[in-house]
Amino acid sequence: MGILMSLMGGGLPSSQLLSFVFGTVYKQFIEREINNFDDFHVAILDIFNSFNSALPGKHYDAPSLKEVEAIYKDWKEAKEPEKKKNIFLDFMKKNVNPSKVDDATMITGIVTPPVAMAAKRAGQNVPQLKIIKSIPDVLFVPSMTVMTLMSVKISRRIIMGKIAS
Repeated sequence: MGILMSLMGGGLPSSQLLSFVFGTVYKQFIEREINNFDDFHVAILDIFNSFNSALPGKHYDAPSLKEVEAIYKDWKEAKEPEKKKNIFLDFMKKNVNPSKVDDATMITGIVTPPVAMAAKRAGQNVPQLKIIKSIPDVLFVPSMTVMTLMSVKISRRIIMGKIAS
């Protein structure tokens, strides 16, 4: 990989690459018809959805509604297209933040596989759960881990929703 980059002249500098990416994002954004705040908000969410679906691994948190409302006011007041573009690009540079994994999710992801294996071994001795022997470990452990992570995420949303209400 280093040889390839040296043959290409070092590749693109990061500021050039960042400028290219945000320029492309702005073109996608400006091509949409934006008549009101709802259209603006949907366009912003669509951009973050595109980021999250196109880029493997890291996902990015969408900005809060208050942040989008504040930038919409500034963006709408700007008359020149270049000023609108700069406002949008500054907003995206400040608000494209990788989502963070909370401690509960991390601990659950680490603890669940050994617990799933122990539960499968214990369940094989229960007459009502004899069918568990037919499920390969390679399918059982990841499926239990994913189901546990989903239940943790859902329960945290329910709990946080009750606290926020």
